[in-house]
Amino acid sequence: MDAVDIAVVGGGVVGALVAHEAAAAFPYATIAVLERGLIGQGASSRSAGVHFPRGATARVRSMTEHSHRVWARLAAELDLPIRALDATVVATGDADAVAATYLRLGEETAPADPARGWAAPPGARAWRLDGCHYADVQGVAGRVLAGLRDRASVLEGTEVTEVSSDGEHRLGLGGGRELVARRVVLVPGPWIAHPAWAALVAPLGLRVKKVVATHVEASPAPDDPLTIFHDEDAFLLPLHERGHFLFSYTCDRWDVAPDDVGLALERSDLDDARAVLGRFAPDLVALCDSGRVFCDAYSPRREPVVAELRPGLVFAGAAGGSGYRLAPAIAAEAVAALEPTPTRILSQPRQRQA
Repeated sequence: MDAVDIAVVGGGVVGALVAHEAAAAFPYATIAVLERGLIGQGASSRSAGVHFPRGATARVRSMTEHSHRVWARLAAELDLPIRALDATVVATGDADAVAATYLRLGEETAPADPARGWAAPPGARAWRLDGCHYADVQGVAGRVLAGLRDRASVLEGTEVTEVSSDGEHRLGLGGGRELVARRVVLVPGPWIAHPAWAALVAPLGLRVKKVVATHVEASPAPDDPLTIFHDEDAFLLPLHERGHFLFSYTCDRWDVAPDDVGLALERSDLDDARAVLGRFAPDLVALCDSGRVFCDAYSPRREPVVAELRPGLVFAGAAGGSGYRLAPAIAAEAVAALEPTPTRILSQPRQRQA
């Protein structure tokens, strides 16, 4: 294979959803997904995979709603590794502002649970939140693409080393190989500074921030909810299959590189996580000794970016740590950006050469 209609560069969960959306939108298109490692092995493999109906802006709230519907449908169709769970939002701010942020905010509940050693800051309130789940994100990406094997070529261990355009797009693959694509969706996750496309992406003004989640070595009860600490932009997630909790907090270390950030927690990561966690669940602080580290791309507006870098070359990403939660909506926007072609060649059967 040396030519396709659509090439998707990046095989994480967003790239997998882009391929899925493209296959549905353009039933006659040939599609290739190119991933330099294994499918879902990059940022997706470190993701908490948590979905909750939240959005700080109108666009993100709309994207969240779209993604919620798509994940519910795909979970049933593809038997995705997704687990629904109850959730609680804890906040000390204006209740109206909290209600405007979360799309399925339910009845008010107690913000503290003394029986479990849970505390709450003065003035804290709590609400139930419906429509939440968490997923094995690497498993989701793999299963979505497995369902496309009759429609799409999945090329793992295939790094794109060059992107050039002369009407069509030529992707250098190393070793003298080349793939020509009529349309390209670039889904690099935090690898926005890769030499093959750094100059193309630079005008978007994206930055890469470190993302940290610690593991709390306590066994979740079957009915333990996801707890979202709204003011701190943090959450405590019961990972039932793994037998422990995951605590995600906002790490404020910017301009890191995914190949340099490393996978080990630093002492400062644990100190910062324990300081936030201790305000709500002091009994869990001593059990917070391990975790996961990676990074993601963020846009200046803190919204995902879908942008045409060149005619027929679309960037999709900068999900700001919400790649799994917003992947279906990002994919829908990316594929819609491929649509306006004068001849609609992507929706027509390709002519065979004599």
